[in-house]
Amino acid sequence: MGEIRAFPLDLCPTMPHWPKTREMTDDERTSRATAFFKQIASRHSCRSFSGRPVARATIEAALRAAGSAPSGANRQPWHFAVLSSPGAKTALRVAVEEEERNFYGGIGGSEWQGLLRGLGTTAEKPYLEIAPFVIVVFGVTRNGTDSVPNPHVTESVGIACGLLLTALHEAGLASLVHTATPARFLNRLCRRPAHERPIAMIVVGHPAEDAAIPEAAAVRKPLDQISSWL
Repeated sequence: MGEIRAFPLDLCPTMPHWPKTREMTDDERTSRATAFFKQIASRHSCRSFSGRPVARATIEAALRAAGSAPSGANRQPWHFAVLSSPGAKTALRVAVEEEERNFYGGIGGSEWQGLLRGLGTTAEKPYLEIAPFVIVVFGVTRNGTDSVPNPHVTESVGIACGLLLTALHEAGLASLVHTATPARFLNRLCRRPAHERPIAMIVVGHPAEDAAIPEAAAVRKPLDQISSWL
């Protein structure tokens, strides 16, 4: 990847032209947006994976999609550590389950645990070993030896993760976003430097034959509850 450079506004070079898009009517745009909504609305978190292999090229293409996300000052403050070897995934499961047992043992609080009860989650995470890939997402607070901190790291990485999940779904794969608190053990496990902050783990693979969606997970807030028009 080319060097990320900063330019004064009056010296900032530009692309020769804006990328061309096909001209559409309002009805066509609405139709395409609606079709995409129906496609992406079929995405759900999966907690039961099969060991069926997934081509590395598929994951690499999805990561490229994630890397196209907008970011603060175009600093692209993300790193994706992909775990695929049995040894790495087993080490991850052992570490995650230790943190999860502490959480479910009381650190997480009864109210927070009550929110998860309808999803059927427990401290046991066998899918971390079964699924072919686990992508650990890090937010990069500084680029290399640059003394200027990257702006809006969490927001930028969140957008990139959204594109990654969308690309994986488009490829016909199941996924699950998992967060561990505290998560600094992931730096050691993934051999990442201290200026990178673990944000999420994304489990990727094919759903198991008996995979199911909890009723609570299928509920989506209606438009009038998630949007307002001013």
